[in-house]
Amino acid sequence: MTLALTRLSLSHFRSHKKGTLETDGRPVAIFGPNGAGKTNILEAVSLFSPGRGLRRASAEDMTRRPEAIGWKLAGHLSANNQISEIDIRSENGAARQIQIDGKAAPQTQLARIGRVLWLIPSMDRLWIEGAEGRRRFLDRTTLSFFPDHAEVSLAYEKAMRERNRLLKDQVSDAHWYAALEKQMAESGAQIHAARTKALARLSKAQQQAQTAFPVAELALLQSEGTLPEEADDLREAFAESRFRDIAAGRTLVGPHRSDLIGTYATKGVPAKDCSTGEQKALLVSLILANARALTEDIGAPPILLLDEVAAHLDPKRRAALYDEICALGAQAWMTGTETELFDALGGRAQYFEVTDEDGISTFTLAS
Repeated sequence: MTLALTRLSLSHFRSHKKGTLETDGRPVAIFGPNGAGKTNILEAVSLFSPGRGLRRASAEDMTRRPEAIGWKLAGHLSANNQISEIDIRSENGAARQIQIDGKAAPQTQLARIGRVLWLIPSMDRLWIEGAEGRRRFLDRTTLSFFPDHAEVSLAYEKAMRERNRLLKDQVSDAHWYAALEKQMAESGAQIHAARTKALARLSKAQQQAQTAFPVAELALLQSEGTLPEEADDLREAFAESRFRDIAAGRTLVGPHRSDLIGTYATKGVPAKDCSTGEQKALLVSLILANARALTEDIGAPPILLLDEVAAHLDPKRRAALYDEICALGAQAWMTGTETELFDALGGRAQYFEVTDEDGISTFTLAS
């Protein structure tokens, strides 16, 4: 089975006033000068999965300026020999609305049709930035395996916001905290369990593969002590930390304080201490492992979005990446400034040139 976006239409989305791309399921190489809107196309594709897309932008930020009348995306998602017609739109900055085959649908429904993974330049700093970025990366990975992870995370964050409000107000009465901490403990235990399972899936997928990219050993650490795995134990931890949390004005224990630690396995070197090229290769390894594991789960490789993927990859590893994408059978949408960056792909991909003139973008299928 293959999973592919075979048609993508954009209207007043970011820099694109109007445009349509027709694909045949092969990898898609998008090239053109800086500022032509290549990344905007990948962002549009990322919205065919749950969440806020690869830039985590608001619906209002995605609208084309100066019109600011809202935007629309339409696509044909081919999966399991069936084509789903998906319509995604936002009017006047409102939250995006989704229709699947003419019927309104929640974002979670998109994950039941297909999965989308991405690697973008801002993620190159994953190993050296703060823990928040690594948690976001881990949760996106976890969401790819467990679509309900998003709803559980939202429930935890909502309860934690309420608890933090009590903490800032210096409330000490235990009765005000009991229900919130129960909700946080139940959701938090589910979050930790799902993250742990996701890391195990990545580890297995990396170890089983023969690849040109290095294996990344991954560990989930808590900033202070060990995170209790059972809900009852986590609830006790919240209660015990209450007075310390009041002093800090925020919750200091829980899965929101976890950090993802990576190590270059064969060298035993922490990812944060590796070279820029090695850090990029470790990231590519994880994305490919995620894709392989998902292929086992859903019977088809996910759609991959690889923005400026050639950056920090030497020609040998670049060619190896293309070989792995094709061996996996994945439809990868990739961007670059020049076609030469995709020479190793040859006829295994479709090529689209993106140009922009006077605010009007054009997508041209290259021969």
